[in-house]
Amino acid sequence: MDVKILPALQDNYMYLIIDNATREAAIVDPVDPNSVLMAVKEHNVNLTSVLTTHHHWDHAGGNENLVKMIPNLTVYGGDDRIGALTNKVQHQSKFNIGNLNVQCLFTPCHTAGHICYFVSTPEEGSDPAVFTGDTLFLGGCGRFFEGTADQMYRALIEILSKLPDQTKVFCGHEYTLQNLKFASYVEPENEEVKKKIAWSESKRGEGRPTVPSTIGEEKLYNPFMRVTVPAVMRHAKATDAIQAMKAIRQEKDNFKA
Repeated sequence: MDVKILPALQDNYMYLIIDNATREAAIVDPVDPNSVLMAVKEHNVNLTSVLTTHHHWDHAGGNENLVKMIPNLTVYGGDDRIGALTNKVQHQSKFNIGNLNVQCLFTPCHTAGHICYFVSTPEEGSDPAVFTGDTLFLGGCGRFFEGTADQMYRALIEILSKLPDQTKVFCGHEYTLQNLKFASYVEPENEEVKKKIAWSESKRGEGRPTVPSTIGEEKLYNPFMRVTVPAVMRHAKATDAIQAMKAIRQEKDNFKA
């Protein structure tokens, strides 16, 4: 499996997922169809499907134009509000991109129909990847526009954190430094946060993306993946993890780095 990171708009990421064995490919959240077309030609792949994480225009807004440019694309998503949708998926829906296995994870909260896509290879020794849209960011999570702290707890703690630690996390936006500054506010003594801030500043200074991280890394520095940790609970003045999730998300909504 090869993943090409395609920046779009101001801070969005689209991802071209390539099965190296068959050269079949899928695109995640193709908001900029012209860039997608260029990448498909550059990498000489057969684009067969669109994986839409959620209906917001900066993720799904390019679907209809892309299917005009490349007819017969299969468009996956978990929400009827997604443009050009052909295959509505739900939790644990499965399909393939060439030889790659795709498993859908239903993670409502940011939107009511949000899907993350877990992609793995049939061979041993290749790290899986998860495309998390606006549910899980590097160092953060999405706003609770259409859901609750209970739902985000389930998405992050009961679903995504249970993926293998080596799973690469490809999220929908370059929000890393803002997120990590908030993580440092929540856990000022967390050395992993400090190290990741320094690393991220170096990457951004070179004009390079900070994605991907891994699920294992997120558990070390992402406060929203750490709501069960005593230090985060104390900061949130919470007696349980869901209370902590609600409290720190409300703080983050108004946080100025």
